[in-house]
Amino acid sequence: MTHGTRSHEPLANPARRAGGDAVVVGGGLAGVTAALALADAGVRVTLLEGRPRLGGLAFSFQRGDLTVDNGQHVYLRCCTAYRWFLDRIEATALAPLQSRLDVPVVDVARPEGRRLGRLRRDPLPVPLHLGRSLATYPHLSLAERARVGRAALALKGLDLADPALDDQDFGSWLAAHGQSARAVEALWDLVGVATLNAVAGDASLGLAAMVFKTGLLSDPGAADIGWARVPLGELHDRLARKALESAGVRTEIRTRVTSVSRDDTGRWRVEVPGETLTADAVVLAVAQREAHDLLPAGALDAPERLLRIGTAPILNVHVVYDRKVLARPFFAALGTPVQWVFDRTDAGGLRTGQYLAVSQSAAYDDIDAPVAALRERYLPELERLLPGARGAEVRDFFVTRERTATFAPTPGVGRLRPGARTKAPGLYLAGAWTATGWPATMESAVRSGVNAADAALRALGRPRPRHLFDVEEAA
Repeated sequence: MTHGTRSHEPLANPARRAGGDAVVVGGGLAGVTAALALADAGVRVTLLEGRPRLGGLAFSFQRGDLTVDNGQHVYLRCCTAYRWFLDRIEATALAPLQSRLDVPVVDVARPEGRRLGRLRRDPLPVPLHLGRSLATYPHLSLAERARVGRAALALKGLDLADPALDDQDFGSWLAAHGQSARAVEALWDLVGVATLNAVAGDASLGLAAMVFKTGLLSDPGAADIGWARVPLGELHDRLARKALESAGVRTEIRTRVTSVSRDDTGRWRVEVPGETLTADAVVLAVAQREAHDLLPAGALDAPERLLRIGTAPILNVHVVYDRKVLARPFFAALGTPVQWVFDRTDAGGLRTGQYLAVSQSAAYDDIDAPVAALRERYLPELERLLPGARGAEVRDFFVTRERTATFAPTPGVGRLRPGARTKAPGLYLAGAWTATGWPATMESAVRSGVNAADAALRALGRPRPRHLFDVEEAA
């Protein structure tokens, strides 16, 4: 969190509310969720964020007249907590879901040339809902498709509560269940890299099984894709801030927290430059390394575990063409370094031409590459994938880099992820990296905020808001 000028008057707490006082450190989705849940239960809440905006790692910025998301974020119909969050901030209509899963998949590595396939569902029960799509998927052989079906059934039979799954890697499990390298590339990693931010060989079987069982094998519509048709800042900053204000939360941006400690009375002291806040409860909704640095001694049995939770990068390549080169909202790609491509023209406010965002997860090889090298690498690939881009003028080319975009979902990470409660009464943790059972997604962030708020409300003796998302609802 960076330090700057605060936007409001001094932070000294006014008279304590009967419901207690809470300070939430961090204004990403986890922090905003925790603050809203606590305030809805009658707790007086102050939210502190070091950046000049809310939204954490899902935000927007201006580049001339273009509004740019730092990365393409999507969610699925099974992301029930994030859907609750959108509803809570009155943003559901701005980030609609597909009526039915439909993913165009373009392969440019086949000898016969560019080929289009689709992953889409039918209105049938699980697992028949994907049967026709899999049976006609042109990027796999008939034998590979049959083996994919058998592996999916084996995956459906795994017990997500089995801790042994966390110690295995997904790639080895797939190989043991007859999945070829081509099947991993053309199907399992096509979905898994985007949701886990890791290739199958680097991902925990437990997290991968959770993604595929919940997204593809739980409910016919679970994997329908949703994304914001407006800049993320409209959702996670402006509308979130409006909801916080309506709930009575005091929100302070450009406010860096320097320490968190308990005083002699058992209340919490939160230090910001020049001032001290006191509270009955504190939620640390920041990245794991920052949480480690702010935790007081004894708050966790082994705080060094937080530093052992690795991180994984995401790179986004942004290209503005002088004409329309992509007719569909998005597509995934095979046989090329390009992973997923989204049309962001309307959301970015572009009036002429077309603005595409290329989302590259687990981008270890490219995350520190110079822009010129990335331009040389990706523009020819987009021309291979999009015939309309051949001969089009590139009006702008730039990249956004999130070197620590998510926690790395490596085997064994499950035992490192802490729950919401700490050993220090009144101090709670939130963030997509905490023990939500989900990989590092917007869904995990919201669930963590609910978990932290629930724990704090129980300790404060406050009733749970009736409309608050119930974490137990989701698979």
